[in-house]
Amino acid sequence: MLHSRRGAADLNDVHPSTDTVAAVTGSPGGPFFGAPTSAELDELENHQGHDIDVILARATRAAEAAERIGDTVLGHRARLVQADMLQREGDAGQAARTFLAIHRWAKEHDVRPLLARSHFHLALTYHYLGDHSASLEHALSSVEMLEDAAPAGLRIIYLVRLANSLAESGSVEAARERYRQAERLAVDIGDPTRQLMILNNLAYTELEAGEADEAAAIMHRMYAVARVLGRPFLVVERDTIANIQISLGRFAEAEETLQAVYDAPRWFEVHDFADAALTLALAQRRLGALDRAQASLDKCRALCDDQALAGVRVRAMAEQAELYAARDDHREAFEEYKRFHAASEELRSMQQEARARTRQAMFETAEARRDAERYREQARRDPLTGLYNRRHVDERLPQAIAHALQSGEPLTVALVDLDHFKNINDTLSHDVGDRVLVAVADLLASHLDQTLGDGLAARLGGEEFLVVLPGVGADAASRLDALRRAVAAYPWADVTGALPVTVSIGAATTGAADGDTQGALLAEADRRMYVAKRAGRNRVVVA
Repeated sequence: MLHSRRGAADLNDVHPSTDTVAAVTGSPGGPFFGAPTSAELDELENHQGHDIDVILARATRAAEAAERIGDTVLGHRARLVQADMLQREGDAGQAARTFLAIHRWAKEHDVRPLLARSHFHLALTYHYLGDHSASLEHALSSVEMLEDAAPAGLRIIYLVRLANSLAESGSVEAARERYRQAERLAVDIGDPTRQLMILNNLAYTELEAGEADEAAAIMHRMYAVARVLGRPFLVVERDTIANIQISLGRFAEAEETLQAVYDAPRWFEVHDFADAALTLALAQRRLGALDRAQASLDKCRALCDDQALAGVRVRAMAEQAELYAARDDHREAFEEYKRFHAASEELRSMQQEARARTRQAMFETAEARRDAERYREQARRDPLTGLYNRRHVDERLPQAIAHALQSGEPLTVALVDLDHFKNINDTLSHDVGDRVLVAVADLLASHLDQTLGDGLAARLGGEEFLVVLPGVGADAASRLDALRRAVAAYPWADVTGALPVTVSIGAATTGAADGDTQGALLAEADRRMYVAKRAGRNRVVVA
């Protein structure tokens, strides 16, 4: 599975020069011991590197020095760098508050250079939050407001961020043009390091756009620039090249590209090595070298466990299942796929909660407060299907039941479960399975829109959905059977080929003897859903 390397350029991932390293690790008499200058802040913004602790310490000294001399603009620039380092260390909420506060100050005082910098950091913040539209808006503003006298290296970084945001928003051709602009700048100033960084991002953009041949052409240019630099490829660059080779079916070359990955210069975070080890395992499995693939995967998983790399760890579980399947150990493959899906759902939840915490920090501003309701709605949506999730059900269903009891109107709760969904995942792929889940979710939502405006559809997890029908009692069976028939009649051949897709539905209505609580209604609906399964599937059981 491809994963974006585009984000790497946002962190200005360049191999620091000896002078830069000496500057950021200097003695107390070094940078910013006295009053910081604009040129020194340019250098700090332009050479961020990967040593977060060193950069954070240097930015802190600069902010303190600027405060002593009363230079508010230089102090804000230093604090932006501080906040960027905090964001990379995981304190996204505090970083977002700093970015927004400095952005507001810069707007109020019409300080365009500072606005450019705050727009750039907000573009990154919204990128991490998955809000590509807002990220693009800020990235565009950052480039437009960057002063003509800004260092070329800084302009390159801003152009690459804009190109990344355009690619993430689906404007690939516009992204290509910004990458080309950035590369021309790098060539003009004789900076092959940044040129290689740009090509690395562009190559992955082409790969993700399905242009493997174009990505391969860019890969050859990367080799030429690396020869000029006179250094081996960094891990993140090797990973890009290996993914391109895999896409072209050149698995042996991909293995060779990543074979010495642990000997590469360690200017990048541990997750880059874990990513590369996972790509190496994929190449080796496709090559048929299953023992070598397992060894590479073991290294990847060890790094993930040691460094708590949850995202890479989940993808490694999927690759482990593929490796079991390649060994014809289908039982272990199935068990690992189950663990993968459980971990994937847990990771999605963790990511949503982390994003929600960052959003909450941003709610403290007037701009974010206007968006608060929209963000709360996002937290209650299933990320795959867009339906409501269990959190929303637990908030909404008790209220709906209470209203039904108070008004005397019936309310029907139905559990909808896909039949033989495991066969789809095992026979076709989990990607096809996800497409089936999305299509079924759309059918549920459209059915409710057409027949009952205030109904509720939700995904409870896996292949199980919930439908709540207020005001529906005696005619629940016919309503739900219409839904069942709509699923069965959907043109699945384009998605699943010869495999049919049907659902079994169990429903319970208020007024039952077992009680009218959420737990009782769901339990009865669940029992009847399994009655439908045992009776042959593709049917509705209401009573």
